[in-house]
Amino acid sequence: MSEFWLVSVPGDKTPQQAFDKLNDVTKNQNGLSENYKFNIPDLKVGTLDQLVGLSDDLGKLDGFVEQVTKKLANYLGEVLENQRDKISENLLANGGALDAYLTNFHWDAAKYPTKQSLRTISEIIGKQVNLIDAELKTKSAAYNNLKGNLQNLEKKKTGSLLTRNLADLVRKEHFVLNSEYLTTLLVVIPKTYLPEWWAKYERLTQMIAPRSSQLVFEDSDHALVTITLFHKVVDEFRSKARENRFIVREFSYDEETIAAGKNELTKLMNDKKKHYGHLIRWLKINFSESFTAWIHVKALRVFVESVLRYGLPVNFQAVIVHPNRRNVRRLKEVLNNMYSHLDSTGSQSVADNVDIPGMVFSTGDYYPYVFFKLNVDTSDLVSSKIV
Repeated sequence: MSEFWLVSVPGDKTPQQAFDKLNDVTKNQNGLSENYKFNIPDLKVGTLDQLVGLSDDLGKLDGFVEQVTKKLANYLGEVLENQRDKISENLLANGGALDAYLTNFHWDAAKYPTKQSLRTISEIIGKQVNLIDAELKTKSAAYNNLKGNLQNLEKKKTGSLLTRNLADLVRKEHFVLNSEYLTTLLVVIPKTYLPEWWAKYERLTQMIAPRSSQLVFEDSDHALVTITLFHKVVDEFRSKARENRFIVREFSYDEETIAAGKNELTKLMNDKKKHYGHLIRWLKINFSESFTAWIHVKALRVFVESVLRYGLPVNFQAVIVHPNRRNVRRLKEVLNNMYSHLDSTGSQSVADNVDIPGMVFSTGDYYPYVFFKLNVDTSDLVSSKIV
């Protein structure tokens, strides 16, 4: 079960005693959950007014960082294409599994100095994730454009004879080249009309070379044939062919152009392989950056909400609770009974749970203790397209 609860409870005499009490009731006695300390350092509290304003802003920042984290995960899933089974091994935080990072959380003081104010730390995170989001838009647009161009060329190699590139199907000997009077056209014939073509093509206009039509290629629906005629009747022949449901394709045999087209496809394939590797690495690195930033936002929210809820001096214990799947309701009842004395309105939920597929941060529930819900199921992260 990938659902975790991030809760904060008053510290009693010490935060350790608060953790031991919670752990004893929910894990040791009843086996309702696995519990882990969520270590938040000593942060600058500021004034009450600052905390109230910051509480709202952190909620917005939380949603934004979560969204960017999902974008990165989703786009990694898209880039992996047929290798989505590898998504879990690529969505890591600091080189390890997401749940391991969560349950062994340590504040990154190098990135987010604890000597800075809470507001400054939140702004550092916001700027960092904004840069990631902007770069993701640029990189995804470039890669999608490259991928689209390659797909278009590949479709032209394998699609219907009405639209595909004919250069791979014809040879030099199919054409009369460098003639002052004659030219060779390529015509696509619906297969049901092929007998009709052989019976009448020489009489569609004057000045058609007798027995000049050759079958070049056919698929399940159409046939590709050549016809040689005088330049001066090309326009008339196009009109007559259209009347008979024969489609003249625009094509001029030029070896340099054909070679350039093949080189373009090879170049695009090589470019995609090159960009693929770089993009995968970038997505892995920045998913980790975004996810860890997201958990730091959670830590800020827990700190602010705990001070607002429990007052000063700062004395609370934050805990990652991993519920036993079969005992979620019972676990909530036990926790509510344990901490109902903190707030008489907290024993019942004000709003129903709001479960969003992927990483969920539910703010709809109210409890007598500080409570947030997270889901770090990587398979759900790539279930919908967000980019």
